[in-house]
Amino acid sequence: MRCVNQNGGYLCIPRTLYNQPYRPDTSLAEPLYPDTSVGFADPFAPVPRSVEPSYPRVRTTAQCVLGYTPAEDGTCNDIDECETNSHHCNPTQVCINTAGGYTCSCTEGFWLIGGQCQDIDECRYGYCQQLCANIPGSYSCSCNPGFILNPDSRTCQDVDECDDEPCTHGCLNTYGSFMCNCDEGFELAADGTSCIDLDECSFSEFLCQHSCVNTPGSFSCICPPGYYVYEDGRSCEDINECDTGNNTCTTAQVCFNFQGGYTCLDPLQCHSPYIEVSDNQCMCSAENPACRDKPFTILYRHMDLSSGRSVPADIFQMQATTRYPGAFYIFQIKSGNDGREFYMRQTSNVSATLVLSRPIRGPREVVLDLEMVTVNNVINFRGSSIIRLTIFVSEHPF
Repeated sequence: MRCVNQNGGYLCIPRTLYNQPYRPDTSLAEPLYPDTSVGFADPFAPVPRSVEPSYPRVRTTAQCVLGYTPAEDGTCNDIDECETNSHHCNPTQVCINTAGGYTCSCTEGFWLIGGQCQDIDECRYGYCQQLCANIPGSYSCSCNPGFILNPDSRTCQDVDECDDEPCTHGCLNTYGSFMCNCDEGFELAADGTSCIDLDECSFSEFLCQHSCVNTPGSFSCICPPGYYVYEDGRSCEDINECDTGNNTCTTAQVCFNFQGGYTCLDPLQCHSPYIEVSDNQCMCSAENPACRDKPFTILYRHMDLSSGRSVPADIFQMQATTRYPGAFYIFQIKSGNDGREFYMRQTSNVSATLVLSRPIRGPREVVLDLEMVTVNNVINFRGSSIIRLTIFVSEHPF
């Protein structure tokens, strides 16, 4: 046998057939002519019986090489081994007819290994940009979530999910995904797309000076009656009802403002044996026997104090207005200090300061009689004056 290479394959044929020439068999008959070796024929000889003329005869029989078959016209036609199923290709192969033979090949997506067509795993060669699935004779590309396959069926393109408005507030497209963000005052819910209100009031009890009210996306501070919200939006400032005229005091009364409210002070009434010497002072004359052992004067004062004020705190100052030679002064709280929230601290020979020593809570009204005792041993004199101090303690610490 001899191996003959073909396009895409080969053939094995016997050497005798491979070397046999291609020639037709032509046997020509000898022509028959009159014998002239004995001279000319007698013209008068009797004419012989007529004989049909003889012409040359040609006999054509084609001899074809392997892979061809003789045709009626004496030529050789190619045998289509693939059509006649006379090939020897493996079932996994594809027969391809060639001139004088055939070749066994593999379809696209397969390659020939050991006489068998084996599937090519295209995924091993990075044909796909992202995901690849090998299938017999081919492959299929796909993309990760957040991408779509391009028309080339191999590369992937990012999907802009924000076009579909998946977020309730703001959307930011990312490579292969997206992120939702929320407006100020909101936070992202567990589903990652919706926004829920952020309760700023729960962060701290000091966010507002008085009370915090949560609102969608924000918060607001409110103040109790008698106050308004300051420019910073968080602090509370007292409304001076006496200045604004928003009070119920009569013309005979005096409006006194304190933190968070006001009060209407009635006109001064001095009880006997005291007489009125000014709009806030009563005096008991020394010539009046009923005034013996009574304070010489009672001066009425008013002040306000925030509830829960830090202590100790100096809140009121008292001093002698008239000085006598040889006299000295004693300052003390004569009444009203039942809870011992206050004490007097003498700051000089003629003055003292009222000190808040314990926190005091409101709303509350405290009336203290602060006494200044004048002692003069030279003339054997002892007398006193009173400041009747009314303290309005507010309900709130501001």
